[in-house]
Amino acid sequence: MPTHEQLAAALDRVTDPVSGRGLIASGRAAPPRGERTVDVVLDVSGLDDPARARLEADVRVTLGALPGVEGVRVAMTAQRAAAPRLIAVASGKGGVGKSTVAASLAVALAKRGIKVGMVDADIYGPSQPRLLDADRKPEAESNKLIPVDTRHGVPTLSMGQLVAPGQAIAWRGPMAGNALTQLVDAHWGDTQALIVDMPPGTGDVQLSMIQKHRPAGAVIVSTPQDLALIDATRAIDLFNKANVPIIGLVENMAGYACPKCGEISEPFGRGGAEAEAARLGMPFLGRIPLAIEIRTASDAGQPDIAPFAAVADGVANWLNR
Repeated sequence: MPTHEQLAAALDRVTDPVSGRGLIASGRAAPPRGERTVDVVLDVSGLDDPARARLEADVRVTLGALPGVEGVRVAMTAQRAAAPRLIAVASGKGGVGKSTVAASLAVALAKRGIKVGMVDADIYGPSQPRLLDADRKPEAESNKLIPVDTRHGVPTLSMGQLVAPGQAIAWRGPMAGNALTQLVDAHWGDTQALIVDMPPGTGDVQLSMIQKHRPAGAVIVSTPQDLALIDATRAIDLFNKANVPIIGLVENMAGYACPKCGEISEPFGRGGAEAEAARLGMPFLGRIPLAIEIRTASDAGQPDIAPFAAVADGVANWLNR
């Protein structure tokens, strides 16, 4: 019969596919137990299914070749990575710049050292492939999508990556909900937070998101005028009824500086969202100007994050509390 030392030495001759060291030296396995039947416990965290199968086969062959060993039993364990926290960026109506806020917030958080991903849940009007320069089709592994890497350090998934440019997505609610599940339940790895660019309104996709995936918190985007604030209040009410915390309210398109004369005009009013946040007793995250620089940078897939510093600080503080 092989001794415990011989069993351990043989097991350590099997190479850990990640570190290149022996299985025991790398911490991938503990010294085996048993004599005729040898028991091995493998930590297969971070390995895909084919790699796990190859490693198990190597262990069985190596230990099974030792004189006196009649059988090898392999138990595989894995430490599950903590699921990323979902942060919904929502609005009660379209046209308030929600997607631009979501993209800029994600990039600004990544610059602050937070591992951020982007889910473009605006199924019918996906904008993130353009905003984050991520208009490439994602690959899949083990029936799960692999997010598309971007130059901003924000891996991204969107229906806009899966359909032809300009193609309408004419899906009913259940199909849209299933598509959203594929985007959320993807290979996000060690991502800490997923920014979810929600479709405007309070319809089927929003309800599916809340019921199936439970956001950790929501950022509400509005312009200053009363009509947008009325709709934003409806979005806030939806999250409140579902007990999803409101991280704060953002006032977008607040003030326009003329590039020629520098005069400030406020076509949508000023301070409405901040006043509404105070009335509702929730944080006000910041005011974003109506600026040509933000629009041109976003169209070029290079979000201008400077105007979003206060918003990103507020969300980062909320995540790190």
